[in-house]
Amino acid sequence: MGETVQTLAYGEWPSPVDAATAAAHDGSPEFAGFVGDEVWWTEPRPAEAGRRTLVRRHADGTEESVLPAPWNVRSRVVEYGGRPWAGTVRDDGPLVVFAHFPDQRLYRWEPGEEPRPLTPVSPVGLGLRWADPVVLPERDEVWCVLEEFTGDGPSDVRRVLAAVPLDGSAAGDRTAVRELTDGRHRFVTGPRLSPDGTRAAWIGWDHPRMPWDGTELLVADVRPDGTLSGARTVAGGPEESVAQADWTGDGRLLYASDRTGWWNLYRDGEPVCPRPEEFGGPLWKLGLSWFAPLDGGLIAVLHGKGALRLGVLDPETCEVVDAAGPWSEFTPGLAALGERVVAVGAGPASSHEVVELDTRTGRARVIGSAHQDAVDPAYYPEPHVRTFTGPDGREIHAQVYPPRNPDCAGPEGELPPYVIWAHGGPTSRVPLVLDLEIAYFTSRGIGVAEVNYGGSTGYGRAYRNRLREQWGVVDVEDCAAVALALAEEGTADRDRLAVRGGSAGGWTTAASLTTTDVYACGTIIYPVLDLTGWGTGETHDFESQYLETLIGPRAEVPERYEQRSPATHADRLTAPFLLLQGLDDVICPPVQCERFLARLAGRGVPHAYLTFEGEGHGFRRAETMVRALEAELSLYAQVFELKVSGVPVLELEQ
Repeated sequence: MGETVQTLAYGEWPSPVDAATAAAHDGSPEFAGFVGDEVWWTEPRPAEAGRRTLVRRHADGTEESVLPAPWNVRSRVVEYGGRPWAGTVRDDGPLVVFAHFPDQRLYRWEPGEEPRPLTPVSPVGLGLRWADPVVLPERDEVWCVLEEFTGDGPSDVRRVLAAVPLDGSAAGDRTAVRELTDGRHRFVTGPRLSPDGTRAAWIGWDHPRMPWDGTELLVADVRPDGTLSGARTVAGGPEESVAQADWTGDGRLLYASDRTGWWNLYRDGEPVCPRPEEFGGPLWKLGLSWFAPLDGGLIAVLHGKGALRLGVLDPETCEVVDAAGPWSEFTPGLAALGERVVAVGAGPASSHEVVELDTRTGRARVIGSAHQDAVDPAYYPEPHVRTFTGPDGREIHAQVYPPRNPDCAGPEGELPPYVIWAHGGPTSRVPLVLDLEIAYFTSRGIGVAEVNYGGSTGYGRAYRNRLREQWGVVDVEDCAAVALALAEEGTADRDRLAVRGGSAGGWTTAASLTTTDVYACGTIIYPVLDLTGWGTGETHDFESQYLETLIGPRAEVPERYEQRSPATHADRLTAPFLLLQGLDDVICPPVQCERFLARLAGRGVPHAYLTFEGEGHGFRRAETMVRALEAELSLYAQVFELKVSGVPVLELEQ
């Protein structure tokens, strides 16, 4: 670090955070769990075509990636996937079952052997897919969710609980897979078995609801022959979301329900320490877990308003003791063994790492995927957690990251440009963690504000429901309110505001550019742009009726689908923009972008459209992330008239 601080224009500060550094640190460990006494998890490999490997932590603390390239441990169930692996220990060592991304078959792996397929390939549609497995060595089976395509359309699909033989007999024989449920629900999570093995619990829901709108918690008896009988609904409903269920050590059913307006815990139907904060969240992937029962009757929990902390709840005293450490946020993937809890946590100065909590001592420590500073932390952005006031006086939650670079300061009297980041989902939230993509901009003198607009999770059901029938309105208004407040208070330059987002955030970005005059430019990443097409077969089954709540019932308000779509208002767009799209995206397909650009043709709006082979929904390859980040910076440099060196100039077409 230099002794003297240079005065340079905002956006022109030299930074050690280059796009390659940001890309190399993208992604996080996920789905940590126990195999015997050992902790295992999946981990991204951006430099290896974005695959996810399975990592094993040996008793001596060493880490081993047990599956070499090209093995890719990732499920495609509901396209967002879910827990893709499970393991157990036999006399001769660990046995692990995992879903392999390219063919979506389940494989069995043991040390020293090649993975062996357990499930067949289906010639129909998008085939057979598996998620949220539970290995039952006593039955010589793995129980899991089966997603089976019955035709070529994205919604020609059924989902059931299924039992797959561990001996490989179903690898070429679909009939050897035992179906455990009857497909009465469109969507199901994997089974959770009671400690004595006599009952199974799972969650189901149906179109048009999403799992955060309303689900049902089901319990069935497990007969000695391994079939399920007497399935009954014990909680949930059209306006009650049960997010997770599990069994306590003494056989009581523990679950998280938002029937009070907050996801709180219930034990055999009775509330456990109700309070106005979240102990659950949106079930975007199958097998997410916000709590884990411990042997002694305590419960490991993720809880909070906004960011989720890791703690241990005593259901008798209602006391929660939080794990001490630098982590401000934990992802929903708790696992417990005895008094040990593992989770994935991160903080404003640390990326996601695998953390183990000893609940007897309250001591938490990093045991895997440990954060290492890629650059001096003085260049990391520092979040300011803020609450803004929006239309009608409503609260808007946001995280503001001012420019930060120890070597540079902006000229006296000059305000920095700011980029408003709209998160995806939209039923989601921005985590309060170190993101080197944010550092890429803030260390150069460009501020970032991430907005948890109305509809975001973490702030109760009423905040989440603000977006019902208001997508493209409330999200746009809330982002604009934050942007204008930052300008008004003298934090941001009013003339140099940009907006960016991916997926549903891409929608909010495009809607913001076509319906407001707040922003000078925008970056639209794998977006939804045309509701009429997206809601009628252009997306996957999971979200195919999401718009029924986000926009309104199509049968009753068809015109709203047209009116809200950015593609309809392409003629209003005057601000330069960058459009980024993966060509293998089945959630927000390229046709959405192509239709939007066709309607914009000849209007003289400067723009660039970059597409990426081999990328789906969410970029995973290092080279893609580098190209995307550098293109975004070049857009801002051109629009905000910044001198930026070291990145290719983005060619803007008229």
